[in-house]
This record gives sequence, C-alpha cells and structure tokens, in this order.
Amino acid sequence: MVNIKILNLYVGIGGNRKLWPNDKIEVTAIELNPKIAAIYKDFFPNDTVVVGDAHKYLLDHYAEFDFIWASPPCPSHSPIRKVFHNQNKPIYPDMKLYEEILFLRGYFKGKGVVENVISWYKPLILPYKFKHHYYWANFIISGKEKAFRNHYGGVEELSELKGFNISDYGGIDKEKTLRNCVEPLAGLEIFNLAFKEKQKRLI
Repeated sequence: MVNIKILNLYVGIGGNRKLWPNDKIEVTAIELNPKIAAIYKDFFPNDTVVVGDAHKYLLDHYAEFDFIWASPPCPSHSPIRKVFHNQNKPIYPDMKLYEEILFLRGYFKGKGVVENVISWYKPLILPYKFKHHYYWANFIISGKEKAFRNHYGGVEELSELKGFNISDYGGIDKEKTLRNCVEPLAGLEIFNLAFKEKQKRLI
C-alpha cells in the first residue's frame, strides 16, 4: 500500500494531527521546544519527532514529502497582541511566514498548507479564510468560517475543546500550549480537502 509522507512543522502538541488517520500515512513532526516535542511523541508514538528548527528543516527536506503543513509562530501577526501594544513591546511581523508560503508555492510539488492567525494587517498574499484562521494552500479550502468553540477559555475549557489532557506535564505554560494548538476538526477537514481524490485511490 502507498503511504502519504507528511511533514508537520511547528507541531506543538499536535492539534492539526489529532484526527488524521493513523494508517497509510507517515508523519515527520518538527518542534523546537523539547518539552512540547516530548508531549507530542506521547500522543503520537508512531510519528517521527525531530526537535529542531522547522524553518530550516523545510528548506532541507521538503522534496521528501507528499504533504506539508506549517503553523509558524503567530504572535507577531496577531491583532490581539497589537491591541494590547501598551503591555507588549512592538515587534516586527515575522516574515518567515511569507518565506514559507512563497517557498512552497515555488518549489514544492505536493500538497501544502500554511496556517496562521487572521493578521492585524492586510495579508501580503491572499489566503483562504477558514474557521477564523488564514490558510495558504495549493488546493481549494472552503467551508464555514465560524470557529468550532471558545478558543480563549482557561486550561480546562481548552483541554476539552482541543481534546488533549496535559495536566500531568510540567515545565510548560499549559494555557499557551493549548491555545497554540490547531483545532483538531479544522485539521481533519483540511486534510480531507487535500487528499479527497487521493484517499479514494489509496483506501
């Protein structure tokens, strides 16, 4: 049987990955924080987990994969952070987001998607808007824009929303970790959109 080789970048604890099928896929997950990477590995023991720089890993290994998902850090693009700029030092928007969008468009032959928050500025490259987030993809993303549930709750509410119990893990900001987690239903819907035709052939 043919496996879909997936590169999952900036994975966190794996929100986008949670509802993907476990058969017929091979996932390589990249996460910079070793404590977060260890949690991901606990939840997805069959995935290959690499602790490292996702931006560099993409450049070095993109051609090895059929599907690439990237969720680069969003704080510098977030309208919420900007609204509270009196509490947060102004920072440059991190242009690695657009570097990865352009790189995948220019060089990657498989299916690719880059996910980020709806930015405080007009996006420099037109995205799809889906579930209150931006997605740049080389396939059509369509559906209801409404988010599934409250993204800004506390740890207990976010744990229920995202479907991850991380209460036994220490040394991390649990609320931030869960907030950074892509909603699993959004991850599944986009996966299915990317491989709708291919799944018919593989399964």
